[in-house]
Amino acid sequence: MSINAIVQEFEQEAKTTRRVLERVPSDKLGWKPHAKSMSLGELAIHIAGGPGFISSWPLKDSFEFKGDKPPVPTSTADILAAHDKSVAAVRDNLNTLGDAGLGQMWTASAGGKQLMTMPKGALLRSILLNHFYHHRGQLSVYLRLLDVPVPSIYGPSADENPFR
Repeated sequence: MSINAIVQEFEQEAKTTRRVLERVPSDKLGWKPHAKSMSLGELAIHIAGGPGFISSWPLKDSFEFKGDKPPVPTSTADILAAHDKSVAAVRDNLNTLGDAGLGQMWTASAGGKQLMTMPKGALLRSILLNHFYHHRGQLSVYLRLLDVPVPSIYGPSADENPFR
């Protein structure tokens, strides 16, 4: 795994993520599919801004979770602006880390208690990439439940077929 490969994968996936985020209706940001679920707005801003924040973690050897709350979006435009800013931050942060940083160890803690330790490359794969693919999938379900057309992600959706 190289930084270039991770950046290329992220940038390709970010284009798809942006297409999904563009479908988020501003008038439904408070909607939740279940009382235990994040709201549509919370999930969308997490997907939009999270990667830029998370990509800064491996620039240091440790991170302390403090329970900070993410911003609350008021519109789809807020979400898209956060996404675009986040994509630029990921590119900058990963290029700063470089190939040499991928094998270095990283530790996360909360309240002084160690939660996990892993190579920085594993952090990028599991939390920066896979974590957000997971949430993008959740968001596509939210859109379906709201009867918003779901874009093609890895292939055709019921609403969009790029192969036709």
